[in-house]
Amino acid sequence: MKKLLLLLSLTATVTLGKAQTTAGPAETKLTNALCDCITKLDKSKLNSAKEAKQAFMDCFTNQADLFPDVAAERHVEFTDHEAMNKIGTDIGVNLMKQKCDGFIQLAIKMAQKGGANSDESEEVETKTSTGVFKRVDNKGFNYIVISSEGSEKSYLWLKQFAGSEAFMEGTTRLAGKKLKITWQEIEVYLPAAKGYYKVKEIIGVDAL
Repeated sequence: MKKLLLLLSLTATVTLGKAQTTAGPAETKLTNALCDCITKLDKSKLNSAKEAKQAFMDCFTNQADLFPDVAAERHVEFTDHEAMNKIGTDIGVNLMKQKCDGFIQLAIKMAQKGGANSDESEEVETKTSTGVFKRVDNKGFNYIVISSEGSEKSYLWLKQFAGSEAFMEGTTRLAGKKLKITWQEIEVYLPAAKGYYKVKEIIGVDAL
């Protein structure tokens, strides 16, 4: 069902393509119910793609009892994911064809960075920290350590990031340099500690 939601929202960002067969009564009822629910949303309160997606999912969930009727009307099994995805695509096209303004407005919000066509784990918040480079610690993974406001802070070097080449060729010339580290918080399993812990994964490093 998650795929179906994504297909519905994605139809707002593409052309209508090939016309589908005329919608039956059950499909029309579902399309109208979705449009009505989406149109009534106070979109001024939706400040991110994540909130827009959640609002759409809430509307969809409220009409979920209509989907078995649509499946029966199309002569497909409700458990046939491919067929249900096709229905989801067609309903998205229906919403566009009937010029459902609420859906179009919501789709624009969902198409923002980290919108409907991104992974569910999208929209990870990134932050920045500045400090003086101290060293690279190796604790199974490399950690870049900076000194900031009288204390040392470590950032996980998990994969290639913008600026990582500077640390692969020796760090002597970086000693005492002020760095800006862009990072995101992730949860990883640390075998030595036998548990999951939140760490700051490096996204990029810039010398200041």
